[in-house]
Amino acid sequence: MTAATSLPKIQIRDLHVSFGKNKVLQGVNLDIASGDSLVVIGGSGSGKSVLLKCILGLLSPQSGSIKIDGEEIVGLSGDDLEAVRHKIGMLFQSAALFDSLSVWENIAFGLMQGEQMPRREAKAVAIKRLVDVGLQPEVGALMPAELSGGMKKRVGLARAIATEPEIIFFDEPTTGLDPIMGAKIDKLIVEVTHAAGATGLTITHDMASARRISNRMAMLFEGRIIWDGATDQVEACGNPYVEQFINGRPDGPIEMQIQDHFL
Repeated sequence: MTAATSLPKIQIRDLHVSFGKNKVLQGVNLDIASGDSLVVIGGSGSGKSVLLKCILGLLSPQSGSIKIDGEEIVGLSGDDLEAVRHKIGMLFQSAALFDSLSVWENIAFGLMQGEQMPRREAKAVAIKRLVDVGLQPEVGALMPAELSGGMKKRVGLARAIATEPEIIFFDEPTTGLDPIMGAKIDKLIVEVTHAAGATGLTITHDMASARRISNRMAMLFEGRIIWDGATDQVEACGNPYVEQFINGRPDGPIEMQIQDHFL
């Protein structure tokens, strides 16, 4: 194996992010291999969204390194940062569709604005992506307000893959969906990511979803990755924090930490 093929798609080293006295990330270390589907689990406020924003360049860490394909992205700006972002697609938690644009215009937004693709060509790509996520071409003419929650997630996924990204981020992809629709969206995420040959990074606290879409899991707790391994090994990981979290137990070391914080 050559050095090029063994290079992580995303490499994070000793990442620190604070807001005032609130230390959110306190030395995160994480490697994500090309083609992996990694889910970062953790409770609300554990720093999962902050981690994503740092990789996207929306937040600047106080210290640490983030490399994509071996290129340091911390400190990048302007065209250099945009070039890195072009490798990334994202499905937002609430789909985050533009209310004033039709469905196809939402999907094609990055193609038209970022790549200056002509409208007719961009529309054709958008309709193809609609079909890829299991929706009829006619849906392209609808407005976001006319869509159900599940349809909005599908449209958001279609937009995330429209530019053929190498990396796709999923922010709480099943939030707001019933269990059946959540399972359908998870199945679609697996199929679409695999078909695109993309690297997937998901943040969620939904363990059913996490198990369905990942081949690896990592748990973020108190600003650090406290466990990282294969999804099929998480049940037997031996880490009491992870075991409490994935089983939803009210009692355990995480509760003790919370109690100690207030004593």
